[in-house]
Amino acid sequence: MKFPSGTAQDLLKLIREHPLAWLVSAQGGHFQAIPLPLLAETDASGGLSSLFGHCSRANPQVEHLRANPRALALFSGPHGYMSPSLVSNPVWVPTWNYAVAAIEVDVDFVPDETLESVVRLSDTMEEGLPDPWTIERAGPRVEPMLGRIIAFRAQVRSTWASFKMGQDETLTALSELISGTGDDALAGWMTRMNAQRLPQEALASE
Repeated sequence: MKFPSGTAQDLLKLIREHPLAWLVSAQGGHFQAIPLPLLAETDASGGLSSLFGHCSRANPQVEHLRANPRALALFSGPHGYMSPSLVSNPVWVPTWNYAVAAIEVDVDFVPDETLESVVRLSDTMEEGLPDPWTIERAGPRVEPMLGRIIAFRAQVRSTWASFKMGQDETLTALSELISGTGDDALAGWMTRMNAQRLPQEALASE
């Protein structure tokens, strides 16, 4: 079964809830990869248009991307093993559910936006905390830090996503997996991606 790529909003939700991505690039037959938290930026229609972040200036990938800006950002959301012990059907076999995305981008370094990248990322991550941190607290450490990192904006060229969340299961098996998985985030995505099939009372908790 080919699992759905989801909607534009599904993709944004995945990135916003799980912003750490592998940024992968290649040059001369050699791959470079680094894990970085990235912020989703949208266009006028609300779709994903770019990814915004920063990295160390000392990272060798910076020079690779200056020479060849094409890269792939890989996101992984909730995932987990689905055990037959959760399902009443005695012949049900195990599987793995997941939400993943691969986004082809062109990376453009924007050093003038480095401070903004730190502020936006920290503000996003601190949102909802009882005493959210702000960059002003770093005081004299800010300027030296900004000299060691550089911001970039990765313009989206294409997107691919797959949300394997029990769409091929019977309603009984799906309900048993959702209630038994013990992973609230994964259960939430399973509920979201099967909204048209599940009873309304199940959707109320998503």
